[in-house]
Amino acid sequence: MKINRFNQLNFNPYKQQLQKQTEMKKAAKRSDELQISKEALKLQEKDQPNNKRAEKVQEIKKQIENGEYKMNHEVTAQKMLDFWTK
Repeated sequence: MKINRFNQLNFNPYKQQLQKQTEMKKAAKRSDELQISKEALKLQEKDQPNNKRAEKVQEIKKQIENGEYKMNHEVTAQKMLDFWTK
């Protein structure tokens, strides 16, 4: 003789486990996202060199390539000292 409990006909002990697996699969499909704030975008724009600075750098590079660039060691040393002492 077989005894069944009341409302036990549709009982699936693995139902919660199957639901967790489907949730994990959905979560795995999501890709990573990156959001940059407006302030961070402004800071990135500030990091880009301006035209005057870029022209000066190109001029110095040309002088170095041609062997015409002369460096003043005393001024460079003074600027380094000023930077590290401030």
